[in-house]
Amino acid sequence: MSKHYPAIAFTADVQQAQSEHGSDTFYRRKAVAGGASAGPDPLTDDEQEFLRQRDSFYLATVSQTGWPYVQFRGGSKGFVHILDEHTIAWADFRGNLQYISTGNLSGDGRVAVIAVDYARRTRLKLFGHARIASAEADPELARSLADPAYDAVVERSVVVSVDAYDWNCPQHITPRFSVAELEHALAGLQGRIETLEAENAELRRRLTGAH
Repeated sequence: MSKHYPAIAFTADVQQAQSEHGSDTFYRRKAVAGGASAGPDPLTDDEQEFLRQRDSFYLATVSQTGWPYVQFRGGSKGFVHILDEHTIAWADFRGNLQYISTGNLSGDGRVAVIAVDYARRTRLKLFGHARIASAEADPELARSLADPAYDAVVERSVVVSVDAYDWNCPQHITPRFSVAELEHALAGLQGRIETLEAENAELRRRLTGAH
């Protein structure tokens, strides 16, 4: 947990719930320590590398009515770019034309991001403030964030100034594997199967020749 995460996440209602469940003493120390340091919290090498390796994440924005809105964002691995230790960015692709996240960000830049590595049961949460730049308004930024090998139309760039972050417990993350992860894990097994098939074919040939 970064230093300023409690200041954002631990509202009075949250602190009341922590008190009722007996975790208030532990988390109060973190909140006090965070309040004594200047922010925002920089992303360390661990957070930066974790984000670079993701091919998806979940983005939460805040609507005018106060309702949260959570949207899946995905691309090729590495579509999340680290601009510096306080800033991440990605190319936003054309979707179903509802523009709910885009519209929400035009009125309230606050965002939360949850990025998950299901295979390794690891989860990172971020709080930040986002700004949007259309591809027409800042074509150079859009080009720098786009992946030429990924077939999608870039409509805008999203740049997030990260305020705080926290790593989550892996206890309830169900392991899931992408096709690429399975191919890598099964490559050795596939090679072994091919070797055994060749050996079996050779044995059958010899047995046939012996009759």
